[in-house]
Amino acid sequence: MRQYKVIAIDGPAGSGKSTTAKLLAARLGFTYLDTGAMYRCVTLAAIETDVDIQDEDAVGKIAESIEIEFVPDEEGGNRVFLDGREVTRDIRTPHIDSHVSLVSSYKFVREKMVALQQKFAERGNVVAEGRDIATVVFPDADIKIFLSADLETRAIRRCRQLENLGIETTFEEQAASLSSRDLFDSGRANSPLRQDPDAVPLDTSGMSINEQVERAYELSCAKLEKK
Repeated sequence: MRQYKVIAIDGPAGSGKSTTAKLLAARLGFTYLDTGAMYRCVTLAAIETDVDIQDEDAVGKIAESIEIEFVPDEEGGNRVFLDGREVTRDIRTPHIDSHVSLVSSYKFVREKMVALQQKFAERGNVVAEGRDIATVVFPDADIKIFLSADLETRAIRRCRQLENLGIETTFEEQAASLSSRDLFDSGRANSPLRQDPDAVPLDTSGMSINEQVERAYELSCAKLEKK
């Protein structure tokens, strides 16, 4: 029996997974595990080395060769390092957004990243977020939550996120990007986005960040108290 607790948060892009997981982890004293950042690192490394994103074997070799590290920041999140270089901002651009779904659909890439995610969790209690956390990475998670939100809400959130990074975008661009990613992520052969039967659904449409974190906190505490 494992000695650490796992809270698994899944959901589509823009549903509030990262913010909710980060703030929930800080509130509980757990470690925040941003699994999506790992796939973004693979994508960035492939692009920077001129590897053909369509070449699954070549991208798989990139996933096997790179080193990804997380360093906690002052806000409860993580600074992301790729082969010793900080890429926290670099992996959040629309260019990476447009390629990461394909990269994360590759079988070997997923196997490599899942192994790293499971190893990371061995360090202690974690709140992990992604698209297959409850179904594949931590199927025995203590708490499973599936976040969702309508497309309009998610597109607005993504616009704000990019604006905070100083990246210009439009609502139309983000709505189209999210819609495309939803279709691809839910239809891919390897670890598709889906709600685990044991996950508690949480629609965050119309919720503030504080409201959705509070709800996730209440769900987590209720589950943990029963264990």
